[in-house]
Amino acid sequence: MPDGGATALRDAVRELSETVLATPAALPDRLSDLVGRFAPHDALVILASDVDGGHRRGAGDRQLVEGASYLDLDERRRLIRPDSVRRDDVEVAGLDRTALLAVSRNGALLVLVGARADAQGERAVLDVWNVVSLRIQELADHASPDYLRRARLASGERREALAELGAASSTTLETILASLRSPRLDDAAARQAATAAAAEGLVRLRTASDRARTATEEPVTTAFERLRDDLNPLLRYRDIDVQFVEPPVDGRPLPSEVAHGARAVVRGSILVMIDDPSVSRVRAQWDCDGTNLIIGLRDDGRGELSGESSRMRLVADRVHALRGRMSIEPVPAWGTEMSFVIPLDPPHARGMTPAAWSLGAREEDVLAQLAGGARNREIASALGISENTVKFHVANLYRKLGVSSRAEATALYLSHLRVADSAV
Repeated sequence: MPDGGATALRDAVRELSETVLATPAALPDRLSDLVGRFAPHDALVILASDVDGGHRRGAGDRQLVEGASYLDLDERRRLIRPDSVRRDDVEVAGLDRTALLAVSRNGALLVLVGARADAQGERAVLDVWNVVSLRIQELADHASPDYLRRARLASGERREALAELGAASSTTLETILASLRSPRLDDAAARQAATAAAAEGLVRLRTASDRARTATEEPVTTAFERLRDDLNPLLRYRDIDVQFVEPPVDGRPLPSEVAHGARAVVRGSILVMIDDPSVSRVRAQWDCDGTNLIIGLRDDGRGELSGESSRMRLVADRVHALRGRMSIEPVPAWGTEMSFVIPLDPPHARGMTPAAWSLGAREEDVLAQLAGGARNREIASALGISENTVKFHVANLYRKLGVSSRAEATALYLSHLRVADSAV
């Protein structure tokens, strides 16, 4: 290999290593610089809903990063086969932009807006993304499970907001329909045209609401298949037989945070099981009763696994963050059996704070958003209020909670949620 080629290869490997070891906050910029070698682009967007609670992160032109529709990108992610790339037009800030979309083996989506690359460059982008997306998944698997708690609460807020929006808009449109159908109106042609337009609007509203709900859910069979894909690299060089018992095909879809949390729980548990050299077989089964995701694991080891190990405590923390239950039953000389029950419905978004805090409904909404890491502009957008109103509510929260910073407010709020979870 010529010296120039060897130097370029060393530089690329070094940049890949630095990207993999980067902090979550710095990773998008590092990744953008790295893949820019093979595919120059205007903006980079990461959608790893499976591994970080559905957060969209990016680098480059902020207008392009923030203008990309989460729902549109998530829908496209589901339509692209894992470990493949596709060129397509995506809507960004109201305009169609050509982009390169790469879906890694673990289902994470990388979008390069305005990418300029040949087929070899596209393959290089995918190879890099397969490595980096595994690192993102590893970070999430070993991170504090508090983000699952926040995701559960955010899921409840989305559901309530959608229900309120749907009910209010449906009532309005149905009232319009009733008035326009009234025989007291003289212009029949206008009445007919308005009725058709209102009916079409009602259909669009219901379709949009269904789409928003679907984008935050994952079919149970798809979630289970992604679990198998996740485990394959971990088990490839181990002499372990993992038997998968498929969930029912008509099982209720899983909220995205439940699907991710369940996969993390199963991965962590199986890794603990196979640390025992006596284990040669593990059986993993998922089921869904319409209200809960039910997970069963069984190994053929010595039956000496303890729930007190540090790695099992992390698994337990994730289960509790999802408001679930778990049990471990080791049977000496017969193996260990684990069971997990995770509710599919999130807790109600409101009424989750102590009465002593004397928070109003809007203050609870702002506190939940703040604890989820949202900035004032994001809170204002999510709640449909102005940034000045957000600042007013935040100041009131500091006073009522007796804190002086977002970090203190978040810590106090999450501490309360942990107490609430332990009481369930």
